[in-house]
Amino acid sequence: MIDQIFNAATEAFLQYKNVPANLKADFLDKIAEILEANRSIIVPVAVKESNLPEGRINGEMGRTTGQIKLFANMVREGSWLEATIDPGDPHRSPMPKADIRKMLTPMGPVVVFGASNFPLAFSTAGGDTISALAAGCPVIYKGHPAHPETSRLVAECIHKAVISSNLPEGVFIHVEGGIEIGQALVQHPLAKAVAFTGSHTGGKALFDLANKREEPIPVYAEMGSVNPVFTFPSKLQNELVPLAQAYVGSLTMGSGQFCTNPGLIFVPSSHATAFEAAMAQEIKDIAGSPMLHPGIAKAYYESIEYYQTREELKWIKVADPKHLINGSPALAEIKAADWLADDVFQKEVFGAFALMVVYDSPNELMQAAKKLHGQLTITMWGDVPELKQNAALINILEEKCGRLLFQGVPTGVEVGYAMQHGGPYPSTTDSRSTSVGAGAIKRFARPIAFQDMHPDLLPDALKNENPMKIVRQVNGKYTVEKI
Repeated sequence: MIDQIFNAATEAFLQYKNVPANLKADFLDKIAEILEANRSIIVPVAVKESNLPEGRINGEMGRTTGQIKLFANMVREGSWLEATIDPGDPHRSPMPKADIRKMLTPMGPVVVFGASNFPLAFSTAGGDTISALAAGCPVIYKGHPAHPETSRLVAECIHKAVISSNLPEGVFIHVEGGIEIGQALVQHPLAKAVAFTGSHTGGKALFDLANKREEPIPVYAEMGSVNPVFTFPSKLQNELVPLAQAYVGSLTMGSGQFCTNPGLIFVPSSHATAFEAAMAQEIKDIAGSPMLHPGIAKAYYESIEYYQTREELKWIKVADPKHLINGSPALAEIKAADWLADDVFQKEVFGAFALMVVYDSPNELMQAAKKLHGQLTITMWGDVPELKQNAALINILEEKCGRLLFQGVPTGVEVGYAMQHGGPYPSTTDSRSTSVGAGAIKRFARPIAFQDMHPDLLPDALKNENPMKIVRQVNGKYTVEKI
């Protein structure tokens, strides 16, 4: 079965990669159109399977179709291809100069694993699938067992778009099965890349598997992080209660089941008591809400139980596991010296749990920054003079994350052209990539150069006439002009 799947995807690739950009974009738009037409069917099923509220799922459907349209517009515009031209000069002395033209080209069939916490936006028709299709790569999608019927419904919408667009069926193939099927997909010699959103254990296992192949392939695994928030005295002095409210709101949103959930906050000892009280007041009446499935809830409470054995922690809010499916929020406090002494306190707890790390000096905060693992996001809450005084700290934190925030909270990832949703290991397996935003398309493309190719054979992006009217680099300068 696996061989048949990849043979179909590979045959489809040889045709799909050459489909004109406007037709690829039309195909993507067709997916969005069919998904929207089936909203009333898909949303109730996703609500039932994920335990997420209807409003959240409706919003996620909007995000899903929105990011599809973003990639459709990118494909139509075409500049993402990075067309680069060094025109030849046959009269150059002492040797003629070759004509060399380079662009990005799709890699081939991509294996995509969906996320449990986003049954639409990071799953069957989510950012990984759509960015791969936008790049010109067929997708073999491994359905997530947490929401199988939702995945089937969305897959059917994509299949309808494939047929409507007169594309080969192998452009998108939906697969179901357990761990063994997932491993076989990654190991198949015709797979050219893997995209994954989930746990560190799962992502690292796929990464290791792909690198043991005879032909290693890239694995773009987004594996979450604790997304620390660094706070400073003056900012807390002026905005203590609003900041506590913002932090707790971000922490408990969706039962803490976001990859940008802020599970760590550094607070100066001068304001620790007041900030602790403000957070305790804010979180005390927040009831637990259903988590995605019992397995995630069980893992959450097992992590809490472990931390309750650690004498270094002072509990601000203790989780209540009375209803196991519900993710009751929890907060604990730890001294910076104790946090620095044990890496276990950097481990992500998937759910609404956070550690407040109390630091005594800028030097202690600097030590924490140096010890910090790679993160998707880091947030700094300080006024302008404080941030300027901590330029050295900012310099270190830039090396520790993919997105550095100076206002607000890390939850709420904007889907746009400048978004970076990826960071140093262990938050992802490739810090150069993003799984959200326009840059995600480049994960599934590779550069190819054509030397002295006849003008009639050149791809449109590299022709002298620039029929796509895209921005190109010609002789080192960016231009839309003809050559």
